[in-house]
Amino acid sequence: MRAVIQRVTQASVTIDGQVRAAIGPGLLVLVGIEEADGPEDIDWLAGKIVRLRIFADDQGLMNRSVQEVGGKILVVSQFTLHASTKKGNRPSYIRAARPEVAQPLYEALVRRLGELLGQPVATGEFGAQMQVALVNDGPVTILIDTKSRE
Repeated sequence: MRAVIQRVTQASVTIDGQVRAAIGPGLLVLVGIEEADGPEDIDWLAGKIVRLRIFADDQGLMNRSVQEVGGKILVVSQFTLHASTKKGNRPSYIRAARPEVAQPLYEALVRRLGELLGQPVATGEFGAQMQVALVNDGPVTILIDTKSRE
């Protein structure tokens, strides 16, 4: 499972000209799921996202989590995070999980994030053509891959 986590002052997802979800300060999480992902990836990634200390404390240091600052989370599925560009110029998405595998894992990740955060998590729509708007705060962008836990 791969995630791009962006600290935002605001973010939204629009589908067919209608805003599907919007948040104020918090995290925009783009998540890509591969065939090898499972429940252990969900638990580890959700815990990491909720406890990631990338918000400013009283001294202006990145020392607080989204949970500690009462921030929101918006999760958007993005299979293109598993693009392979080794051959040619056309990306291959062979490592991205098929929708029937990826969607239940995506939904489980959203549920687990909500449980850990203690509030509902906003989402895009799995498999939909979406426009994602955000104001990256900092900018702060973190890449996490559950297969290379550093």
